[in-house]
Amino acid sequence: MSQDGEERTEEEGGASGRKGSARLRKCNVAMLMASVVLLMVLCGLLLNRIYNLNETVDSLTAQAERMGQVIEGQRAQLAQMELLEEKMEELLAYKEAYESGRPGNKDVKPGSQEDEEPEVTAAHKVYLTFDDGPSIYTQEILDILDEYNVKATFFILGKENESAKEAMKRIVADGHTLAMHSYTNKYADIYASVENFAEDFAKIQNYIYDVTGVASTVYRFPGGSSNSVSPTDMSVFAEYLEEQGVRYFDWNISSGDGGKYVFPVETLLENCTSKISSYDTSVILMHDSAGKRTTVDALPEIIETILGMEDTAILPITDSTELVQHRKWQEDKDDKSDKAGQTDGAGSMGRTGR
Repeated sequence: MSQDGEERTEEEGGASGRKGSARLRKCNVAMLMASVVLLMVLCGLLLNRIYNLNETVDSLTAQAERMGQVIEGQRAQLAQMELLEEKMEELLAYKEAYESGRPGNKDVKPGSQEDEEPEVTAAHKVYLTFDDGPSIYTQEILDILDEYNVKATFFILGKENESAKEAMKRIVADGHTLAMHSYTNKYADIYASVENFAEDFAKIQNYIYDVTGVASTVYRFPGGSSNSVSPTDMSVFAEYLEEQGVRYFDWNISSGDGGKYVFPVETLLENCTSKISSYDTSVILMHDSAGKRTTVDALPEIIETILGMEDTAILPITDSTELVQHRKWQEDKDDKSDKAGQTDGAGSMGRTGR
């Protein structure tokens, strides 16, 4: 072969090699681009999956939080139900014990721990009563009563501080009568319904028993049985107390210390003692509260004046004390029953006549 022929052959082979290399590069570039596109698609799918997973996780987290709240609410309700069950068991046990004689220890007597009033032949029986305690003055009042060796009746509220509890214990220990004047003294709540009244009554009676071991059976309505605040007929509450074996007392002599105006000692003395001779049974209303300092100051003179009266004795209220009540609810009840009977009788006669 000639030299020219060999040169052409070499040129043709080089051109063919270059073309193959170019095709290979194109193929590599195409594959690379395809790989990039595929990778981008896969990344997109992966990102979409991650986004969906995040939404699922957020949704599950929110559901878990809601379930946690539901569980906590159910736990709180369960705790309340358990507490209510315990209270119901306590009340049932208390009711059973009370109906059988008295809660806990039958040897412990209600109120002043005396079922009956000591034999007293005095023509005039006087009962000193103190509402709204215990207060900062209770211990001083007890000291004065002890000095003159006379007993009184304390219509207390549900005050749960330690000084009040100590005063309650001393009232019982000194032989006075520990009586109920409601737990809260909130007229609107107490008199809203029989259920409200019963709840408040049980609370104060149980509280006195828990602190002193005494089941009080003496009550004074906040505002008295003749109050004009209660939207419910007071005879309904009076009948409820009777069903519980409890007697309520109002007053027929008032010291006048229940208002905002502070009376001087002389006025209190006059108010408490001037009408005693008019009654066989005198129930004197006074208050044991922080704003009644002059009541404490007047007490020694009140006691001395009463003890100086002829044929007169100072006593604590007991189960045999003659009732002093503003509202004669039993008489009203009997009158209503009689009228209802007469109406029924008249109706029957009318029907028979026809």
